[in-house]
Amino acid sequence: MKVALVGATGLVGTRMLQVLEERNFPVDELIPVASAKSVGRKVMFKGREWTVVSADDAVAAKPVLALFSAGGETSHQLAPRFAAVGCRVVDNSSFWRMDPSKKLVVPEINGDVLTADDYIIANPNCSTIQMVLPLAPIHKELGIKRIVVSTYQSVTGTGYKAIAQMNTERAIAEKGTGEKWGEYPAVYPYPIDQNILPHIDSFLENGYTKEEMKMINETRKILRDDSIAVTATTVRVPVQGGHSESVNIETLKPFSIGQVRELMGSEPGVVVQDDPANNVYPMPLQAWGKDEVFVGRIRRDFSVENGFNFWCVSDNIRKGAATNAVQIAQLLLERKLL
Repeated sequence: MKVALVGATGLVGTRMLQVLEERNFPVDELIPVASAKSVGRKVMFKGREWTVVSADDAVAAKPVLALFSAGGETSHQLAPRFAAVGCRVVDNSSFWRMDPSKKLVVPEINGDVLTADDYIIANPNCSTIQMVLPLAPIHKELGIKRIVVSTYQSVTGTGYKAIAQMNTERAIAEKGTGEKWGEYPAVYPYPIDQNILPHIDSFLENGYTKEEMKMINETRKILRDDSIAVTATTVRVPVQGGHSESVNIETLKPFSIGQVRELMGSEPGVVVQDDPANNVYPMPLQAWGKDEVFVGRIRRDFSVENGFNFWCVSDNIRKGAATNAVQIAQLLLERKLL
C-alpha cells in the first residue's frame, strides 16, 4: 500500500500522519510530498523517517492513495495527474468541492455516494463538517427549512503562520517590547490577539466571504437538498483549540427539544454536552485533539414556529480536515476500492 501525502509538512499534513498512525491505516510505503524548498526534509511516521519528495517523483511512484492538503491551485494541477496513474485522491482544498462530477463526502452522512469511478474525492470545509454532522439526523427526521450560522474559528484554520502571529502579538503585549503593526510577520490584515476578525477568506461581490459561501453551498450538497435556505457569517477568533459555531435551525416538522437532543446524539461522531444547570456545554479547549463534534446549548427558538438553537465545537484540524480525510480513505479500503 503506497500512500502519498501532498502537503506533508503543513499543519494539516502532520496531523494526517498522526491520524493514519492512530487508526493503523495499512501504509507500507509513505510518499511525503511538499514544496520544492522542503524536498529532502524528513517526516516521522510509524517510528521511522521518510524523505520528502517532489510531486513528479510521487506521481512516478504510482501510489494507490494520495491525501492532499496543499491548497486549491496545487490540487487543481496535481490531483488529475495522480488520478491518471490510478491513484485515488482525497483532497482537502476547496477546488473540487462544488464540481458536480466530484463527490463531497462526510463518511457518516453520505459515504454511500462513493463508487469505483471516483478518483478525486473532495473533503468538505472544516466548519461545514462540524455543522452538518449533528444536522444530518435532524434533516432526515424533521426536514430543515433554514439554517443561520455564525462561526468563531480558530487561528489554526490558517496554519502555522497564523499561530505564530497570535503568539508574537501576545509576547509583545506581555513583554512590552513595543513592536507596532507591520513590524512583525502577519498573515491577517489586522492583529488577531485581543481582536476578532469578521473576515475569513476573500470577500465576494455579494458581500459574503468565500468561507461563508462554502458553508452555504457545501451544506446543501452534503445533505443532498438544494431547497435548504442557508446564511452564514464566519469569524476568526484568537483561539488555538478549535472552531465553534452558533447555529439557528428552522425545521419543516414540529419537534420537542428532547427529540432534537436524541437525534443529534444518535449520529456517529456527535457528543451531546448539554447540561447548562451544571455549566456543561462544549468549548474548544476541551475539543482540542479529539475527533468528535460536541453539541450543547440546545434550546427552542420561540421567535418561529419550528425553530431551535444549538452550539457546536470541534477540532478543525482533526475532524474538520485530517480525520475526515482518513475516514474517507478507510471507507475506500472497506469497499475494496484501494
